[in-house]
Formats: sequence, C-alpha cells, structure tokens
Amino acid sequence: MKGRMIVLDHYQGREAAALMEDGRLIDLLIDADAPRPGAIYRAIADRPVKGQGGMFMQTPDGTAFLRQIKGLRPGQPLLVQVTGYAEEGKAIPVTERVLFKSRYAIVTPDAPGLNISRKIRDEDSRDLLLGIAHEVMAGADMGLILRSSCEGAEAGEIAEDIAAMYDLAVAVMGDAEGGAEALTEGDGPHAVAWRDWTEEAQVETFEGSFEAHGVLDAIDALADSYARLAGGASLYVEPTRAFVAIDVNTGADTSLAAGTKANIAAARDVPRQLRLRGLGGQVILDLAPMPKKDRPAFESALRKALREDGIDTVMAGFTPLGNYELQRKRARLPLADLLAEVAGGGAQ
Repeated sequence: MKGRMIVLDHYQGREAAALMEDGRLIDLLIDADAPRPGAIYRAIADRPVKGQGGMFMQTPDGTAFLRQIKGLRPGQPLLVQVTGYAEEGKAIPVTERVLFKSRYAIVTPDAPGLNISRKIRDEDSRDLLLGIAHEVMAGADMGLILRSSCEGAEAGEIAEDIAAMYDLAVAVMGDAEGGAEALTEGDGPHAVAWRDWTEEAQVETFEGSFEAHGVLDAIDALADSYARLAGGASLYVEPTRAFVAIDVNTGADTSLAAGTKANIAAARDVPRQLRLRGLGGQVILDLAPMPKKDRPAFESALRKALREDGIDTVMAGFTPLGNYELQRKRARLPLADLLAEVAGGGAQ
C-alpha cells in the first residue's frame, strides 16, 4: 500500500506498534518485560563505584546505575528515569535529569524556561505557541519545550497536553521521599507511537491489522541476517558479543561504481536495519571496495539517515582497513532476544 501507515495491534499477546511507508516496515515497537525507557523511580542510593563517579541504585525492578553523580550518600532517595535497556547482566541505566515527554510538550523540572522547537520557523506560529505556554505554565518553576509536532495542531490540544504533563511532573517531583518505588511505568508501544510518530499517516487499530498489512511477514524477515538493498546490492547484519558486524555486497553489479553505489544504499538503510533489529553498541561496517574520493558521499548519506533515525549514534569514521565504525546508543532491546522472550511465554 502506498503512503504512511501506523498499525497498532498485539504481537503474541504483547502490545505492539509498526510504522509502514509504501508497504515497507520503517519502525517496530513490541512491549517487553524489562523496565520501559522513560519510567521514573524513587530509587535508593546503594554503593558508589570508585573511579567512575557513579552510584548503584536500588529500585523495585532491580539494580540501576547512575553515572556522574556527586554528593549522593548511600541510603539517600533520589528520583531517576530509565534512559534505555540494560545489557544482559548489567544494571538498568538511569539519569537524574527527569523529563516528562508527550506528543506536543516536554516538561523539564530542572531546566526552567519556555522553549519552542527550532523546526517551527513561522513567527506567527511561534508567538501563538509562546502565548499558550505562558498561559498554561503561569507561575510554574519548571521548564517547557514545545515540540515540532505543535505546528498545525489545535491550540486546545496543545494546551491540554502541556497541562497533563505539568500536572504529572508536579505529582511525581513532589513524591521524592520514601522507599524505592516505581512512580511511572513509561509509555508502551501504542503511547510511544502516538507521541513520536507525528507525521500525517493512516492509523489502523483493528485486531489482526499486523497480519492484514504485512507486519508479521516483515518481522519474520528480520530473523534473517540478510537484507536486500536498492540496485541489487545487499547487506548482512550479524551481532556478536563484542560488536555488530555489517557486511555490504554489490550483488551482480560489476560496474566500476558498483562498490560506491552499494555503500551509499547501505548508508541509507543501515539506521533502519539497526532500529528494527534493536541493535546498538559498537557497529562495524565492512564496506564494498570504493575509491577514497567517494567516501564523503557515503558519509553524507549516512549522516542524513542517522539524523532522520533519531537514536543517538556517533560516526567514528573509517578504520585503516577501510571499514567504517559507529557507536550507537542501546535504545532498544535486541529483537532476537525479545522474540525469544515472547516465545518463552512471558507475555504480559
């Protein structure tokens, strides 16, 4: 099907959401047993980690790790927010910089001030949004960021969203004393889809919509390391214990520019492949042979794709052997682990 579509359904009994464009899977969210990113805990400081400036924290869902903390004593309660998924055998990553994020607004308790996304450039729109923000946040000592999704939205919806996030922030930030407790559980896949997939799209919510729109077939295809690229090229995505290896192949193309074309096609699709497969950490791209003069074009295509991807990724650059390295935030659970969890009967 042509166009952009958001499909909200369940996968093996778990809440799930898929973003499709022209029948192609662009993003996939499946609920997991692990604490959700965005969940907020009242955690208890346990023990410091010497040399790292961090602290292990006690939460109802297990041990968390807070980086670069000063002045925190063992036994002291602190509000923290989950920033991502923990690697196997490691503590839940958390931050003390708590944010309350919704479709239109982000309330920032520790950063006062009213800000509007730079992507909104129309001065009349910015003035209108600033007026809404001042009206709803009057007298508040917290900060507010209005997201780019506010452009074109109804003023009433924006005001309601700001008020809901502010009320939640006041309630949570005022509950900082006591034992270890989960204060919010974080957004599930359907809420995240509503919050972050804000471009105009057809929305399907009926039971069985994953099957009807090809999402199940796309998930099955992700079990294979092979992925076809534009122009007949292909790549293989193979996670190891130390890093994710991506091998780029030219296919049947034997022209002088085959390597460059395959590598640029890979650059455009690698962020999507990593996102769908839930892979992060160190990523090494074994590129097809191409002249050094074509490297800037490859990096430009990769930079653009990563900017649209939205998951923090550092472009570390070329190695002496001609491979390309990335360092990517572990913002998702590996899909293979999640599907194994689902198959093991851990449905919520």
